[in-house]
Amino acid sequence: MVRNDYLYRFSINTFLFLVAAAMLFPLVYVLAVSFTAPEVYVPNQLILWPKQWSLDAYQYILSGSAVINALKSTLFITAVGTPLALILSSSFAYMLSKNHLPGRNVILLLVLFTMLFSPGMIPNYLLVRQLGLIDSLWALILPTLTNAWSLLVLKSFYQSIPSELEDSAKIDGCNDMQTYFRIILPLSKAPLAAFTLFFAVNYWNVYFSALLYLRDATKWTLQVILQQVVLASNASQFVDSAVASQMDNIVQMPPETVKMATIIIVVAPILMVYPFLQKYFAKGVLIGSVKG
Repeated sequence: MVRNDYLYRFSINTFLFLVAAAMLFPLVYVLAVSFTAPEVYVPNQLILWPKQWSLDAYQYILSGSAVINALKSTLFITAVGTPLALILSSSFAYMLSKNHLPGRNVILLLVLFTMLFSPGMIPNYLLVRQLGLIDSLWALILPTLTNAWSLLVLKSFYQSIPSELEDSAKIDGCNDMQTYFRIILPLSKAPLAAFTLFFAVNYWNVYFSALLYLRDATKWTLQVILQQVVLASNASQFVDSAVASQMDNIVQMPPETVKMATIIIVVAPILMVYPFLQKYFAKGVLIGSVKG
C-alpha cells in the first residue's frame, strides 16, 4: 500500500513537472533569444541559454520613440483605469448587495442583461464617437470600467459579510460612507486585490480598442506596437509609415531578437506585479463565487 502511494505521488509530481516545463519553455526561449547578441544569433536555432549575452535588442527598441510612447500610453491607461474600475465596481456592487435599495431587482436585471447580450462593435464605436473620445486614451478606459461578472462576484462577497458589523458601526455613530470605508473595504482586501489584477491585466493588454479608436500612432499601446513588430519581422518593414518613421529600419537587427525583446518588455511588468497579489488571487475569486 505504501509503495502504491509512493508511485502515485511520483507519477503526479512527474506529470505536473512536465506540464510546468512545457509552460515555461516558450518563456525561457523568448527570454534567451532577446538577450542573445545579434552577431551570434542563428535563425531557426533552438536557444535556451544565450551564447553571448547582449542588451542590443533592448537598446535598439528603446532608442526609438515608438515603444516609449506606447509604454507611456499603456502605463497611463493602466494606472488611471485600474483604480477607477476598482472604485466603480466595488461601490456599485456594494450598493447592489443591499436588499432595501429601491429598484434593485431592475438594476440587477439590467446588469445581467449586459452579460448575456452585447451591443456589438459598431454601436460601441458610435457611442465613443458621440462622446468625443475618438483618438483619446479615455476611449480605452471609460467603456470598460466595469462588467457584469465583476459586479455579481463582488455583490456576492458583500452579501456574505455579516450585517451585524454594519449595525455595530452605525450604533457607534458611523454613517453609510464611513461604514463602507472603515468596515467594508478593510474586510474586502482579498477580492479587491484579485480584481485589481484582473483590471490591470485587462487595461495593460488593450489592443483591439486601440486600433479602433486611436488614429494617432503615437498614442498606440504596447500591444499594437508588438503587433507591428511581429508584422515587421515577417515583411521586413513596418506596416504603418508613422511607426516606421519612429523606429529606424528594423531589419538592421535580427528580426527575431527584436521581436522577442519587445515581447519581454510587454509581458514583464505584469509578471512582476502578479507575485505580490498571488496570495489574494484564488481566495478573492472563490469568496464571492461560492454564494448566490
